[in-house]
Amino acid sequence: MLSCPTVEKRVIRGHYDVSTPFYRLLWGPHIHHGLWEADETPRQAQLQLTERLATLAGISVGQNMVDIGCGMGASSIHLVKSRGCHSLGVTISPLQKAWATTSARWQGVAKRVTFRCADAEKLELPVESQDVVWSVECTEHLFDKPAFFRRAASWLKPGGAMAICAWLADDTSVPERAQQVHDVCEGFFCPSLGTADDYAHWMDQAGLRIEARLDWTTRVTRTWEICADRVRRSRVRWLAHCVGYDSVLFLDRFDTILNAYRSGAMQYGCFVARKPRAT
Repeated sequence: MLSCPTVEKRVIRGHYDVSTPFYRLLWGPHIHHGLWEADETPRQAQLQLTERLATLAGISVGQNMVDIGCGMGASSIHLVKSRGCHSLGVTISPLQKAWATTSARWQGVAKRVTFRCADAEKLELPVESQDVVWSVECTEHLFDKPAFFRRAASWLKPGGAMAICAWLADDTSVPERAQQVHDVCEGFFCPSLGTADDYAHWMDQAGLRIEARLDWTTRVTRTWEICADRVRRSRVRWLAHCVGYDSVLFLDRFDTILNAYRSGAMQYGCFVARKPRAT
């Protein structure tokens, strides 16, 4: 695991309060990578990632899921509509919580999906209350990742699934690659990035059995090619200067994460692990 000790939780919260409009403008309501098969639109690719992970996790009608790092709520809203589940979305940002709640009402699913503003590392849920713990590109922001996995596993019912997509650090010690990962952590406010083996270990230590461990790097890299191009062609960087240094740094690191994927310094991983049923 590579750490970036300069990142602070208050900065992460402030980043999402301020930058959510940038995300919406540049990338749409789903704040996560797209998963490409061919020449799909970004929105189609994002839905493919959501649906692929949901299929691996076995999300079905009537199940309860908690969406950790729900952003503007798009994934939770999509899944309750397409899979018939119920979802609790959790975000550290008051702005995102308000945005997601409004979107759920607008789309007529407010009775099946709710949103809560909370720190995922302090979130309390009843033991064995969830069929699915879902988190797409949020665990990067957690300061004590092993502790989170232990607590999240306790929320799962026996037979329940944990479904995770995460940015991963390379497991080599090449200085140039380590610097690339550090620059990504600094620009995107990640206190650390774990390796694929780290995630597998944390799930195993939490008592979960891994069913899927996939490397989707080459299929998601186009995300940052598109985002970087949109930044270059738009006035969004000028707007970021008006907001503050952190927003400018965030946009400037789009090329950094793209290069980290291309060099092998980073990977994009998908993990699904299940809580054993009682024997």
